[in-house]
Amino acid sequence: MEHPIGHEARCAVIGYGSWATAIVRLLTENNLRTGWYVRNPEVLESLRTEGRNPRYLSDVEFDTTRIAPSDNLDEVVAAADVVILATPSAYLKDFLAPLTVPLRDKFVVSAIKGIVPGDYQTVVEYIHDHYGLSYRQIGIVTGPSHAEEVSRGKLSYLTAVCADEENARRLGAMFATSYIRLSYSTDLYGIEYAAILKNIYALAVGIAVGLGYGDNFLAVLISNSAMEMDRFLEESYPAPRNTHASAYLGDLLVTCYSVYSRNRRLGLLIGHGCTVKSALNEMTMVAEGYFASECIRHINTRHGVEMPIAEMVHEVLYNGASPRRLMQELTSKLI
Repeated sequence: MEHPIGHEARCAVIGYGSWATAIVRLLTENNLRTGWYVRNPEVLESLRTEGRNPRYLSDVEFDTTRIAPSDNLDEVVAAADVVILATPSAYLKDFLAPLTVPLRDKFVVSAIKGIVPGDYQTVVEYIHDHYGLSYRQIGIVTGPSHAEEVSRGKLSYLTAVCADEENARRLGAMFATSYIRLSYSTDLYGIEYAAILKNIYALAVGIAVGLGYGDNFLAVLISNSAMEMDRFLEESYPAPRNTHASAYLGDLLVTCYSVYSRNRRLGLLIGHGCTVKSALNEMTMVAEGYFASECIRHINTRHGVEMPIAEMVHEVLYNGASPRRLMQELTSKLI
C-alpha cells in the first residue's frame, strides 16, 4: 500500500514542546495544514486564539488557519496521512495511550532522539512492534539542529531517513525552506541510535566542563565519543554508513557544544556538584540522555561493545559514583 508523503500529505504532529513547535512552523511554511495534538489546556487555548505556544518558542506566531490544535488524539490522527511524533521519548507511551484509531494506513515519522524507557527500544522499533507497521511505513527526521535556531530561521540542516530513498526525499521536501537544507539516508538503525548516543556523550561533556576540564580535553573526549558511537553501530548492526556525516557526527558535535543542549546542561549541573536528583529537578525540559544511559547499557549487554564513556555516565547517573573520580579514571582510557 502507498502511504502519501510530500506536499499533498495531511500532517499531524504529536507533542507541544520546542521541537514539535519548530516542526509545525516548518510544515505550515510549506502550506501544509497541520493537525496538532496538544494535551496541555493552556497551550491549546493559546494556539487556538493567539497562534502562539506560551511555554515553548513563544515568539513563534502561527497562522491559525493552517493549524488545527486539538486535545483529541483520535481526531488528529484520523485526519492525517503522515503522523510526526515529537514528544520526549519518556512520555511517548503516555501521549499515545488514548489512541484507538489504527496507524496501519499512516506513515509515521519519529522526530524523537531517545529510547522508550522500560521497553529498551528505539521509537522506530517500538512503533514497528506495538502498532504493526512495516519499517517502510516509518521514517525519521533528525538534525543536527536545535529548535531554538530553527524557530529563528537560522540556516540548519536536517536528514530525512526512510527505508526507501525516494520516500526519504519526499519526506524531506515537507521540511525544506529557504533556511533548511536536507540530506537523505536509508540507515534507520544507525541514525536513530547515533541520535540517542550523542545525548549520553553530551552529558559526559557537561560533566567535564562542570569539573573544570578545558577545551583541549573536551576535543579528546568528543573525538573518543565519536569513535565509541561508531564502534557500537558497527558491532551491533553492521551496514554501509558514513558516521562522519552530519546526521551522526554533526549531531554529536552540536549537542556537545551548544548552549541550547539540555544534556550538556544536565551534565554541567552534576559536574558543578549538584546531585543527580537535584539536577534533574532544576531542568525545565527533558534531557533524553538520562533515560538513554540506562537503556543503552541494557541493550549493550547483548552486544558487549567497549563503551567506557557511556559506562562512566551511567555509573554517575544511576549508581551514585563520584563524577570527579570517574572522569579522572576515564582520562587514562582515552586516546
